[in-house]
Amino acid sequence: MARLARVSPITVSRAIRNPQMVSEELRLRIDRAVKKLGYVPDVAASRLASARSHAIGVIVPTLYNVIFSEYLQALHEVFLPMGFQIVVVNSRYSQEEEERAVRTLLGQRVEAMIIVGVNHTETTRQMLLRSRIPVIETFQIAEDPIGINIGLDQVRAGHDATRALLKAGFRRVGFIFGIRDERAAERHTGYEHAMADAGHTTAGLVKFLTQPSSVALGARIMGQFADGPFPEAVFCIDDNLALGAMQECRRFGLRIPDDIAILGFHDLEFAAFASPSLSSIATHRYETGKLAAEQTLRLLNGTSVKERKVMNLGYKLVSRQSTPPISLDASQ
Repeated sequence: MARLARVSPITVSRAIRNPQMVSEELRLRIDRAVKKLGYVPDVAASRLASARSHAIGVIVPTLYNVIFSEYLQALHEVFLPMGFQIVVVNSRYSQEEEERAVRTLLGQRVEAMIIVGVNHTETTRQMLLRSRIPVIETFQIAEDPIGINIGLDQVRAGHDATRALLKAGFRRVGFIFGIRDERAAERHTGYEHAMADAGHTTAGLVKFLTQPSSVALGARIMGQFADGPFPEAVFCIDDNLALGAMQECRRFGLRIPDDIAILGFHDLEFAAFASPSLSSIATHRYETGKLAAEQTLRLLNGTSVKERKVMNLGYKLVSRQSTPPISLDASQ
């Protein structure tokens, strides 16, 4: 292949493992030779020779929810040009599955681990602490991070979202969710605290079905309010449920936001184009993935991989037509 591309074998090896280290002209010549010869790199031999895998382990709780697509996109966009591949594993919202995933990825000699979430089994935590590779925990804030922690305060986000509805004059504020993963649980805690602080009960106002989030699920959960008491506003665990909740409210003959207000979470792309447009708590999913990748590369190029740091990216409220004008107490 080196002869066909008119370069040295070392240049071919460098272009395949670290494409950013060679010129675009050389990359194109080598790519053409690779395609013509149908060359497949011997990854195992390369790892043995270099003591590096050029692989990054990434663990997400689900591949079903679009919430993680921007996050994974950012990871790919940063790592691929630098010669790294990401190995994505689905933990299925299970700490035991996550533990098995960590064991498997470490066995494959990944050079870093990026994980959605901060709560792990003790075995998982000890494996990661002893791994001597960069560990990045994302989407939540940890009291005792393993390494770099990038995310948002989910409890405060739930509290602030609920508080924004209460400030608008609503008293019966409902809360709906599907699978109660750790981030949903923290937002629920924030909701309960905000309602208690305002002196309001949540009895009969919290509805759920333990299924993956979807628009259809949002409609089904909203339908549970038909037996009363019916809320004046509803804070939904994500925008998928919120869109379904709005559709179900229309079926009940309710006007949004005159009869009932709906607030989502994450501010997915469709929120601005729904009818009515959906108010939502915007989170920085792409930025979280980009920063996680950048911090990983920084640690891999540095002298220490055991740095501990918390990076709170916060959130913001985007007020649209599904609620009256609402705002947070303080900008996030």
